[in-house]
Amino acid sequence: MSSASDSAAAEKCFDIEKVADLFEGSLIDDDDVRMEDYLEAYEEIMKFFLLMGSVFTFVSSDVRNKLDILYNLRQQDNEDNKHFDSIKTMLLYEKEASLLRQKGYVSGSRTLLRLHRGLEFVYEFLHRLQDVADEEKAHHICKSAYNDTLAKHHPFLIRKGAQVAMFAIPTRGELFKRVCSDANVSNAVQRLPNMLRYMQDVYNRTDQLYTLEELHSLP
Repeated sequence: MSSASDSAAAEKCFDIEKVADLFEGSLIDDDDVRMEDYLEAYEEIMKFFLLMGSVFTFVSSDVRNKLDILYNLRQQDNEDNKHFDSIKTMLLYEKEASLLRQKGYVSGSRTLLRLHRGLEFVYEFLHRLQDVADEEKAHHICKSAYNDTLAKHHPFLIRKGAQVAMFAIPTRGELFKRVCSDANVSNAVQRLPNMLRYMQDVYNRTDQLYTLEELHSLP
């Protein structure tokens, strides 16, 4: 009975090792990212947002919407046309087919760009948390990570609301207990650097693809 309940609890937790494995597996060829693994890793990151509660409402609701858009686009693929199989194939397809600014078309490239910006925020927040003691409040770390990343793309009202919400973020120790089960906190902290390494690799590849195709400024 306890093993079943433990398993159910683990499924609700943010699985750092799973994110690391998925991001590592998403790295294909020398310059591409497999979409299926990317989206599955982001589903795990969504758990992190949701477990943090209302603090991250400013990003979690938007992430859910963006993930669903990309899933719907991927369903249009078939054996002959795998336009949404990877980030690179998606960008090239939508650009060459002149879909990026086509009226009525929901662009996967534009949609993923928003997730890409969110990933930078998650990376910076968790990366900076590594240098904070367990008993230290983490809200200032979150605020600095947000100001250096997502805030650059948010209007004034969202920025102010996000910064106010961040004051509810607990200490580093309490934060990890909230998003991981108590029994897994020490393991999670130990595995964090490995996850961040692959998260950064995915971010850098994606960023380079958007740079090469000159798509960072998609509206």
